[in-house]
Amino acid sequence: MLRRACLGLLISCLAVTAQATPVSETGLPIPRFVSLRSDQVNMRAGPGTRYPITWVYQRTGLPVEIINEFGNWRQIKDPYGSEGWVHHSMLSGARTAIVIKEIQMMYRDPDPESGPLIKVEPGVSGDVIECEAEWCELIIAGRKGWINKEYLWGVYRQEIFD
Repeated sequence: MLRRACLGLLISCLAVTAQATPVSETGLPIPRFVSLRSDQVNMRAGPGTRYPITWVYQRTGLPVEIINEFGNWRQIKDPYGSEGWVHHSMLSGARTAIVIKEIQMMYRDPDPESGPLIKVEPGVSGDVIECEAEWCELIIAGRKGWINKEYLWGVYRQEIFD
């Protein structure tokens, strides 16, 4: 009896873990951030060319979040909240981020006391070099500097990488 109870508890824990960690067809995490590979990317209502085009992106490097996968198609969410399906060949693993909310200062180091480099307006994007606990280093308009994660879309708050 105790053995059955333990087995039942183990199966319940595995089911909860499986629900908490979505598994994609590619084996990559979902959700995850990527960027648009081209300046002509069709977003469709469903995963296939038979579905109507709902939007045409014209911005190479725009960060998007993959929220689902189906074969060669990725369901994405853009910085403005729109969702749809894009062929995987139109996406790049290159990490970019876009400034949101309000004008932000880019600093020399991940510290406001380090000295400002440039002001960055909402909607401006850059290549992400690395992220620490609260800051990310980006290249924007040929300048390399740091912006607080709170004002970026394209990186997760808990994400740290270099």
